[in-house]
Amino acid sequence: MDLDLHLLADNLTNPALLFFFLGIIAVQLKSDLEIPNNSSKFISMYLILSIGFKGGQELSHSEFNAEIYYSLLFGIFLALSIPAYAYFILRQKFSVSNSGAIAAAYGSVSAVTFVTAISFLELEQIDFGGHMVAVMALMEAPSIIIGVLLISIFAKKEGTQKPKMGYVLKHSLTNGSVLLILGSLVIGYVASDAQAEGIKPFTTDIFKGFLAVFLLDMGITSGKELSAFVKKGWFAVLFAIIIPIFNGSFVAFITSTFTESEGNRLLFAILAASASYIAVPAAMRIAAPRANPSLYLPMALAVTFPFNITLGMPLYLYIAQHT
Repeated sequence: MDLDLHLLADNLTNPALLFFFLGIIAVQLKSDLEIPNNSSKFISMYLILSIGFKGGQELSHSEFNAEIYYSLLFGIFLALSIPAYAYFILRQKFSVSNSGAIAAAYGSVSAVTFVTAISFLELEQIDFGGHMVAVMALMEAPSIIIGVLLISIFAKKEGTQKPKMGYVLKHSLTNGSVLLILGSLVIGYVASDAQAEGIKPFTTDIFKGFLAVFLLDMGITSGKELSAFVKKGWFAVLFAIIIPIFNGSFVAFITSTFTESEGNRLLFAILAASASYIAVPAAMRIAAPRANPSLYLPMALAVTFPFNITLGMPLYLYIAQHT
């Protein structure tokens, strides 16, 4: 238990996380504090670029072994299976379009949650593999495809217009965040150590500062969404907490079958527990226009995201360290 409290205390006193809480407090105080949209988008792109590049560098120094191949396959399996089972739970309360959109969001991943988890591991001085960035990149598109496929299969019963699979497939693969993380990973992989050292001040030294500013922005956005969202009903709130706990805890436990790395197991748990609030909403605006963004976006951003970066990470790491 001492270790558990230590991990929790370390996480909750992390400056980047405290900036997140500052953003929420600013909203409650009705402050005019805000991060300009263009700046927020730039910082988001920077974080994805940086983590992709560093992951590529780590991958270039890794020997491709069975663990890496199993990790990539398991990541794809999670991206296909989580939205499939989540959809049928969501259908108990929501429409076909809303269920498909939410299921896709929870099968996909949050790059910012992943980045925050890496910061947490560095704080705890726990190693992890660069190939985990590739796992994250591979998990984005499959869940979108499964969500759209489910909507397409069940849309006829609801009288909803079926989305065009080909168009959505192209959009999910060429989505800016997906393309940037994959491209950065490849660039980091082919860059030499000397070349990587040349841009280290940009990719590494200022990383935590930008993460703090971005989490401040996320706190402001979450604070604005939360109060209105709670009024929509407790089923969505409970789903946005219980499903991440189940996914994250189960994956933190089961990944012991192919990796002994506590860091990798935590990152797998975070990938399974997180929900996309960037790539999936962008895709669903096209694929499922009847899905309500004021439902699936706050679930991912205002409930699941804060839970994972505060209580989720210490919980999943505790499971990884004790199983």
